[in-house]
Amino acid sequence: MRWISGVAGGLLLVVMAGSVVRTLVVPRGLYSMLVYRLWWVLRRLLRLAAIRGGYGAVDRAQTWLAPLILIGMLAIWLGGALAGFGLLLHALSGLSWGSSFREAGSSLLTLGFASGDRLRLSALDFVAAATGPVLIALQIAYLPTLYAAYNRRELEVTLLQSRAGEPAWGPEILARQWLVDTETALPELYRAWERLASDIGESHSTYPVLMAFRSPRPYRHWLVGLVAVMDAAAIQLALTPRTAPPEARLVLRAGFTALRDIARVQRFPFDPDPPPDAALRLTYADFEAAVAMLEAAGFHAERSVADAWPHFHGWRVNYEAIAYEMCRRYDAVPALWTGPRAFASTPIPPRRPADRRPGEDPPGQRGPSAGSGA
Repeated sequence: MRWISGVAGGLLLVVMAGSVVRTLVVPRGLYSMLVYRLWWVLRRLLRLAAIRGGYGAVDRAQTWLAPLILIGMLAIWLGGALAGFGLLLHALSGLSWGSSFREAGSSLLTLGFASGDRLRLSALDFVAAATGPVLIALQIAYLPTLYAAYNRRELEVTLLQSRAGEPAWGPEILARQWLVDTETALPELYRAWERLASDIGESHSTYPVLMAFRSPRPYRHWLVGLVAVMDAAAIQLALTPRTAPPEARLVLRAGFTALRDIARVQRFPFDPDPPPDAALRLTYADFEAAVAMLEAAGFHAERSVADAWPHFHGWRVNYEAIAYEMCRRYDAVPALWTGPRAFASTPIPPRRPADRRPGEDPPGQRGPSAGSGA
C-alpha cells in the first residue's frame, strides 16, 4: 500500500504546484480549477448569509468574498502540500502515518521539531522546508500587485460618479454633459476608459480574483461603469455619427475586447463575432425612452430614433451578453441596462443631484435635475 501512498502524494503535489504557478507566477490568464471551485463555494455560502435581503445585504456579504478567497487559496495550497509530503514520507521513509504527517508539517512550516524521528533528514524534508516559505512569500508578493490594479480601477470608477451618478448608466452620462455644457469633456472620458478597459482586460484575466473585489461604495461597480461608458459611446455614435468623437469607437473596441478576454479565462461561452442583427435583451422601447430623456436634456440627434436603433444595436450586440453574464456572476449593483441578477432585484436608476441655484425655489420644492451639481 505504500506505493499507492507515494503515487497519491506525488500527484497531489503536482496539482498544488500547477495551481500555484497558474495563479501566482505565470503572467497570463490561465484557468485554475482549485481557485474557481473555491470562489464558487464561498460565493454561495455568502449568498446564504443574505438570502432574505435585497441588494444591500448581498453587497455586504459579498464584500468578504475576495479576502476569503485569498486566505482560502493559501490554506488549500499549504494543506495540499502537507498532505502530499505526508503521503510521500509515509511511502519512502517507513514512518507511521502519524509520524509522517508530523514530520511533513514540521518541515513545511520550518519548525524542525519532528526531525528526531529519524537520524538524518531526507531530501524530501528539505524540499518540504523550502515549499512552505515559498508559498507564503508568493502570496505576500501577490497582494501588492492586486491592490495596485484595484486602486487604478477604482480611481476611474470614482471619477465617473459625478458624470454618471450611482449606479452608472450610459444615457445619464450623456444627459449630464449636455445639461451643464460639458459635452466637450467626453473625448477625455472615453480615452481614460479605453486605457482602463485595456488595463482591466490584462489584470483581471491574469488575476481573476480581482473580479471579486468590490468598490468601497455599494452602488459603484467597475463592470457597471464600463457598460455605462460603452453605452454612452454607442448612443452617441448611433445618434450623431458626424459629430461623435473618434474616441467613442476606440473605447467600445477596447471595452468588448477586455470583456471577451476575461470571459475566455472564466470559460463561459460567448459568440466572438456576433452578427449586427443578433438578438438583444435591451428593447427598442428602452432605447426610445432613453433618447427622449436625452433630447429633454438638450442633446441634438442627427438621426431619428428608428434610424439610430440598428446602429446602436450593432454596437451593443458585441458586449451585451458577456456583460449581463458577468454582472450576474459577480453580483454587481442592479443598474439600468445591465441585465438580471441571481438574486431578487429591481433595476436602480441613478440619482441626479438637485440644481441649487441662487434666487430659485428652495431645494425641497424642486424635482431632481442634473444642474450645477452634475
